[in-house]
Amino acid sequence: MSENKIPYKIYLDESEIPEAWYNVRADMKNKPAPLLNPGTGKPMTAEELGAVFCDELVAQELDNDTAYIPIPEEIRNFYKMYRPAPLVRAYCLEKALGTPAKIYYKFEGNNTSGSHKLNSAIAQAYYAKKQGLKGVTTETGAGQWGTALSMACAYLGLDCKVFMVKVSYEQKPFRREVMRTYGASVTPSPSNTTNVGRKILEEFPGTTGSLGCAISEAVEVAVSNPGYRYVLGSVLNQVLLHQSVIGLEAKAALDNYGVKPDIIIGCAGGGSNLGGLISPFMGEKLRGENDYRIIAVEPASCPSFTRGTFAYDFCDTGMICPLAKMYTLGSSFIPSANHAGGLRFHGMSSTLSQLYHDGYMEATSVEQTSVFEAAEQFARIEGILPAPESSHAIRVAIDEALKCKETGEEKNILFGLTGTGYFDLVAYQKYNDGEMSDYIPTDDEIAASIAKLPKV
Repeated sequence: MSENKIPYKIYLDESEIPEAWYNVRADMKNKPAPLLNPGTGKPMTAEELGAVFCDELVAQELDNDTAYIPIPEEIRNFYKMYRPAPLVRAYCLEKALGTPAKIYYKFEGNNTSGSHKLNSAIAQAYYAKKQGLKGVTTETGAGQWGTALSMACAYLGLDCKVFMVKVSYEQKPFRREVMRTYGASVTPSPSNTTNVGRKILEEFPGTTGSLGCAISEAVEVAVSNPGYRYVLGSVLNQVLLHQSVIGLEAKAALDNYGVKPDIIIGCAGGGSNLGGLISPFMGEKLRGENDYRIIAVEPASCPSFTRGTFAYDFCDTGMICPLAKMYTLGSSFIPSANHAGGLRFHGMSSTLSQLYHDGYMEATSVEQTSVFEAAEQFARIEGILPAPESSHAIRVAIDEALKCKETGEEKNILFGLTGTGYFDLVAYQKYNDGEMSDYIPTDDEIAASIAKLPKV
């Protein structure tokens, strides 16, 4: 189809919302390594995981073989409030850059939570409600996941307890208040309300927290309160499964216009957005049907892919969760208190880690001042104020488009715009006032954390 017939925004029909999630593990030759019980060193059983997670989510977490898992009608009906999400052709950005590249982005910020996180939040809340639970506990970094989960729980009448990374709790008071508006309790982490929180504060006095800290607290509260289970917004296989609606919709929209992306770019913290965006494209790559260049973009302040070690590690700082084999900086690694948003997790999804280890995608890290430079450039040209997380992908998308300008190559570039940055204005203020700096951990800092990895 000729270029001038591709609209700025490509919308699917409501009937084209995916009817099933795609499980990329079904097409992986090398499956992700199993979660291990830290006490026994053996793979976690469904019964053991069921003490922490909802039963149906445990089944999804352990399923390496079912390619397509039907989406319950109740969840699809909820999706209809904000899905299908638009795929946007960035004509204005292309023109401003003077690039022959064609740039597309999948925009996931068209819901009140402001991000893609609602895709999995409603699924996890639905299964908790179906199981007859009273409520759920969770952690949140920048607050997108906590906001999404509070919305889903309000919709289904579940109690929601959120442990928010302390630096974000202080930097993003408005996102915190959105959570409270939807009925969630929000506690800055690490806190004095849990045993593990008190232990972390004793070991790291004055710490600004990390997702690993908040996970530990949320898990402790879940397992010590009858009728509660823990839910997680990234990293786990089940989350990547739910987020596959992003990639499935993006691919359907592109297919409708005969467009095949050459480069697919996603920001990477724990893996929810990246895994969801690339899923159907990665499936084709794994099956040998098509080839794509896939780039994971992470902050230089928390570079688990690019400077981490592929090993078994705890998913939490308190070392009470199962062990996952992943690219990790060590569970004791606490990123600097910068504005990388939710991309502060010390490790990466086991699924994505295995794909990266096997050479199916590449990774790069970027410094936050260059990220915000790209964010403001994008906002001024495309009219959307992007979330700091998303802006990591924007940075590399712009860089790749400029390379095309140098070479004259007309490549199709697809990136994920995970959400909006309207609750992240403290970060934009710091950048605009010239008060933002870049912090890159030293080799010694990373080595000290890696040295504490469990012996498996």
